[in-house]
Amino acid sequence: MKTLPSRLVVSLFAAFVALPAFAQTVATVNGTAIPQARADVMISEQKSQGAPESEQLRNAVKEELVRREILSQEARKKGFEKNGSVQAQMELARQAVLIRAYLQDFVKTHPVTDADVKSEYDKIKAQLGDKEYKARHILVEKEEDAKAIIAKLEKGEKFEDLAKQSKDPGSREKGGDLGWANPAGFVKPFAEALTKLEKGKITTTPVKTDFGYHVIKLEDSRALKAPAFDEVKGQLKQRLEQQSVERHIADLRAKAAVK
Repeated sequence: MKTLPSRLVVSLFAAFVALPAFAQTVATVNGTAIPQARADVMISEQKSQGAPESEQLRNAVKEELVRREILSQEARKKGFEKNGSVQAQMELARQAVLIRAYLQDFVKTHPVTDADVKSEYDKIKAQLGDKEYKARHILVEKEEDAKAIIAKLEKGEKFEDLAKQSKDPGSREKGGDLGWANPAGFVKPFAEALTKLEKGKITTTPVKTDFGYHVIKLEDSRALKAPAFDEVKGQLKQRLEQQSVERHIADLRAKAAVK
């Protein structure tokens, strides 16, 4: 049996090795192959946003990749890839992809457990307490102005009318109305004064915070019904993951040699 000429063997071997690469090409544009892996990434991203996998999706992704390749080829012809600003943007994009991959791996290898999520839920629930309050307030810059407002209220002037001079733009046009809220959403001095008030009563002395001086009126209170654990479990887990990532980044920053 005759052996194959060496050149033919090399050619056949090269063709055999090239077959998998050819099979993993989604399209070829002006002689440049578009890897299937690129299409896989784009399809995966679309599926994560709720798009069902289908022939239509695959064709749409293929067409988009072809369009991108055509445009990028034209951009290279004009020398844009040598432009300093473009190179900087490309490097930032490359960094963003690497960072996303790294952080996704960090979250995967440092999982937040169900016990962690339940503990966070219980802590927040305890902080919120069992009541929420409907209040109005008037915010002014000076203590004497707040005292003057209290005096006018004691003489029978309407809270809603006096609220027009409030520094709080969010409530000023609503007669000082803050709607229903949990005390935990307010700064501590405001929350403490609010929870001590009786229904329909007004603070007899100005309440000082970093924002200025407040005159507060409690209109009503009611039992607070916290959302069920299962309703907020996903949000809390995401929040804890984000906090974990932020702590990790801060730790890396502290250890980095930055000049």
